Amino acid sequence: MTTSRGAAAGDDETDEPRIRPAGRADLLGVFRIEKAVFAQPWPYAAFEGLLDAPGFLVAEGDPDAGARAAAGGDAIDGAIDAGDVIGYVVGDVTPNHGQDIGHIKDLAVRPDAQGRGLGRRLLRASLSELAAAGASVVKLEVRESNHRAQDLYDDEGFRPARRIPRYYGDGESAFVMRLDLGEWVRERNAGES
Repeated sequence: MTTSRGAAAGDDETDEPRIRPAGRADLLGVFRIEKAVFAQPWPYAAFEGLLDAPGFLVAEGDPDAGARAAAGGDAIDGAIDAGDVIGYVVGDVTPNHGQDIGHIKDLAVRPDAQGRGLGRRLLRASLSELAAAGASVVKLEVRESNHRAQDLYDDEGFRPARRIPRYYGDGESAFVMRLDLGEWVRERNAGES
C-alpha cells in the first residue's frame, strides 16, 4: 500500500519507475502523454483543476536507466530521462452521505513504456490513496472497445455496473465499472501476509 501522498509500496531501491503525487511541474508531461494516447484528450486545464486530488499520481523515469541502457540494458528505458513523467493516474473522492465514492478519471502510460505493468502499479497506488482518503467504493468509465483496460480493471476486482450509450464525444459507449474498495484492501492485505 502507499502512505498517504507518499511513494507507493515497492518504490524503494528498485529499478522500477517511482510513483509519487503529481505536482504542477508534471502537468506538461502528463498532457503530452494524454495527447499521445487518447484520440479525444482532456484539456490541460482539466489536469490543473485536479492537482490536489488524492489519487493524482505520476510515474517518473528511473535515474539509473541511462546507465543500464549503456551497459546493454533495456533500450526503451534508455530513452526515458530521470524525472520524465512516463505514466499517470487521476483519481478523486466525492463525499456521499458517509460512503465516499472514489473515481478513477484517467489512466495512461507513455506509448514506449507500455506493456510492463506500469498501468497496474499506477492503478493500485491510486486505489490505495483513495482508500486512505476515505473512499469505500471506486468507479470508473471505460470505452466499450478498450478490452485491454477492461481486462486490467477486471483483474483488480472492478465489475461492470452499467453501460452508457454514446458516452464519448465520438459516439462510443462506455461501461461503468465499480470496485468495493474495502474488499480490495482486505484481499491485498491477505495476499501480503
